[in-house]
Amino acid sequence: MEVTVIGAGLAGSECAWQLAQRGVRVTLWEMKPQKMTPAHSTPYFAELCCSNSLRSDQLENAVGLLKEELRRLGSLILTCADATRVEAGGALAVDRHGFARMVTEKVRSHPNITVREGEVTDIPEGEVVIASGPLTSDALAERLQKLLGEDSDLHFYDAAAPLVSAESVDMDRAWFGSRYDKGGLDYVNCPMNEEEYNAFWQALTTAQEAEVHGFEDSQVFEGCMPVEVMARRGHDTLLYGPLKSRGLDDPRTGRWPYAVVQLRRDNADGTVYNLVGFQTHLKFPEQKRVFSMIPALHDAEFLRYGVMHRNTFLNSPRLLDRYYRLKAEPRVSFAGQMTGVEGYVESAASGFLVGVETARRLRGMAPVDFPRETAIGALGLYVSNQSITQFQPMNINFGIIPPLDHRVKGKRNKNAELSARSLAIIETLKEEVLA
Repeated sequence: MEVTVIGAGLAGSECAWQLAQRGVRVTLWEMKPQKMTPAHSTPYFAELCCSNSLRSDQLENAVGLLKEELRRLGSLILTCADATRVEAGGALAVDRHGFARMVTEKVRSHPNITVREGEVTDIPEGEVVIASGPLTSDALAERLQKLLGEDSDLHFYDAAAPLVSAESVDMDRAWFGSRYDKGGLDYVNCPMNEEEYNAFWQALTTAQEAEVHGFEDSQVFEGCMPVEVMARRGHDTLLYGPLKSRGLDDPRTGRWPYAVVQLRRDNADGTVYNLVGFQTHLKFPEQKRVFSMIPALHDAEFLRYGVMHRNTFLNSPRLLDRYYRLKAEPRVSFAGQMTGVEGYVESAASGFLVGVETARRLRGMAPVDFPRETAIGALGLYVSNQSITQFQPMNINFGIIPPLDHRVKGKRNKNAELSARSLAIIETLKEEVLA
């Protein structure tokens, strides 16, 4: 009834919490603040390195379904996210530091969790969950490489967007509002006309990038693509992506602008905003020069520049079972992005499932076996699907959930029914999971 969890990110914190809630004694190792990574800046657990958004909160979206499943089953991460949310239309965004502080306080105060600070360089004896993330320290990564062989040596690149101070945004050239007026005054909208966009696009596609060893445009994760990589795909690519103006009526003209850069609140006080969809690995002076070409940001104060980092993940279909356990050594489990689940919520979901199923196994109980019709189950079964020959990290999506047995008109209606089916299953499992 003792488990060592390595890493106190989203997955590790969730896993430790679920184990502890079921009476299992947990030793949780976290190398911060003694040792930091290029993507981390605080000593808190569950630090959000990139965006402060956990993406859509609507049940017509697969990640919205995954959130609701976790809410109903007592997820620590969703409890803290809901308690620290900031307005973001139909998305669940959080006060970045408030969220991490709350997770840290809850984990540290749990009587069944003992937190140890410092770097883990080897795999401990006994039951172990490795949730050290895609930025696992070199020493532990080397140890895992020896244990797993070539099946651990996969990677892609992730990037984070810059943050600006709210008071430095020129509101004479911007306005508050949400797309199609849904969600209230949640975003700052910074318009550009065609001439301004053309100059911005030209500068963006020719700006100097920071050197990242081994990086090529083809190695980025599609869901977190640097804005300059996206821009190089074509002049209009951004106009159909993060700079899309559809549904955003400029109150000064009553029309949609040629292009719009949206800023989303990054903290509860509304003093810090991030540039939505502007993940980047341009050199810092180039970020200041190019992004200041956005008219409303001509005098923007950049509180944090965007950065890029390499994410390492496992060839999970060859290594892991549906419970994220190492098939060759079942006492060792993995959780989080290193398993190939991509995204904050997906990482938490993997930690949740590992915590629940490990506790049940230690107590001599049968596994819950979340079915493929649920988002939690679909993720675990995707990660362990041995028929996948070219494994790549993936966000939760309805494509890995079995279709309905009847036809439904309209994508949103179909997705809503898929979510309703899943949540009905979750309700039947709820008592067993929470026992």
